[in-house]
Parts: sequence; structure tokens; C-alpha cells
Amino acid sequence: MADIALPGLDPASDRPVFKQIADHLREAMDRNVLPPGSKVPSESQLMTHYGVARMTVRNALQLLQSEGLTVAEHGKGVFVRSRPQVRRLASDRFARRHREQGKAAFIAETEESGGKPSVDSIRISEEEASTDVAKRLGLTSGQSVIVRSRRYLINDHPVETAVSYIPAHIAQGTQITQPNSGPGGIYARLEELGYRLDHFDEEIRSRMPLRDEVKALKLAPGIPVFHLIRTAYADDGQAVEVCDTVMSSDAYVLAYQLPAR
Repeated sequence: MADIALPGLDPASDRPVFKQIADHLREAMDRNVLPPGSKVPSESQLMTHYGVARMTVRNALQLLQSEGLTVAEHGKGVFVRSRPQVRRLASDRFARRHREQGKAAFIAETEESGGKPSVDSIRISEEEASTDVAKRLGLTSGQSVIVRSRRYLINDHPVETAVSYIPAHIAQGTQITQPNSGPGGIYARLEELGYRLDHFDEEIRSRMPLRDEVKALKLAPGIPVFHLIRTAYADDGQAVEVCDTVMSSDAYVLAYQLPAR
């Protein structure tokens, strides 16, 4: 315990001892006494400091891990989890000025915040639209969509997966079907095709991740995800894309400006 100073237990508190220990360690993380990537005091050190049994210490450490604050490395110890750089999910992220500068929304916003954006795991296929996607796009049963699946990273850390569905009659034979959709992304290509974008509808909810999402986003235990479904509309009211996105919740701040009229 030579590296950090932790308070003692409060015998008058009705809060369980293991939660008091977790509170002390969490506060040390909040104050950056235990910064991201640093090693948490060992079980033996915590046992000696608090005068408690090993199981009490383990319960405290397990609580912090379940909250996504720490990671255990076999044979090395417990470390404060390094979090990805936060990206603000702002209301103007799909503004036309970004596309006119040749940058898709993710690239523009990440660079603006000082991060290094990248995209991998790009997969493209043509499939029959699901019932939900067909309804959102105004398609009839059996119509096809071009499916673009990819993963977004900030500073080489995965933060988001996204799957776009574009009506096949719009996207077939265009750069939208290529791994590199070109400057400004697929929204720039849609506007070049004459589908000038007018607005986007989004639905966002929070939930715990599925197993493949944990793997794709390298999520620590206890980290929920934002599940966002966006529909893009052209100025004639036609829906031209549905995007199903899963985002690591600790990599994003949802920031919106809403008119009061």
C-alpha cells in the first residue's frame, strides 16, 4: 500500500465491508490516484490494510470488475481499465458540410476530438430485407437490400459496429457496394445519385451486450451498449437507408441541441 493511501473502514457504517473497500478504490480511480492502466493493490495488501479475510477483498474487487472499472490479468493482478477516447454523439454529426469536406461523420467527429479513426471488418452482401428493415424503408416483402457491415475504431480500440441497409435498386452498380465507398461515405454517394438527404430518425436504447458484441467491441464485464437504429430520408420523403448500430456506452456521450419551439 506504499503507492496509494486508502482510508480505513467505518465500523459505524451499515454499508457492507466489501462495498466500503470498493468505494475507496473507486474514489481513488475517480481522483486519478489510480489512473487508467495502473495496478490495483493486491489482495494481500488490501487484506493487511483493512484487516479482513481474502473473500471480503475478492468480493470488493469482483464488484469493481462487474462495473467495468477493472480488468484482471491472470498471473499479473488487477488493473484499472483503460477506457477508449470518448466521442460525442452530437446532433449535427450528419451535417452536409462534413460530406462536402469528403469526410464521413465518424471520421470527421473523431478527428475533431483529436482521435485516430479507422474502420475494419467491412462486409458487403445483397440480401432480402427483413420485415423490420422493409417496413422502415417502405419496401415490399421480398425486395432486396445492399447490406454494409463494418466496425469503427478510435486509436485502434473498437467502439462501434454498424450495419447499413440500402435498397438494392438504389445501390446496385454504385460505389456503395464497394469496400471503400469513397469520400464522404455512403451518404455522399446517395446525394450524388440524386437522393438529397433531408433528415434522420433515430431510436436509441441501452442494454447489455450480446456475446458476439462483447467480442467485437472487446467489452469489459458490466459495460452496457447503446443500440441505435437510424433511418435516413431524402427530401422527397423516401427512406434511403437504415443503419443498425451498437456502441460501447463508455466510449460515447450523447450530446444534442434541441430547439425550444
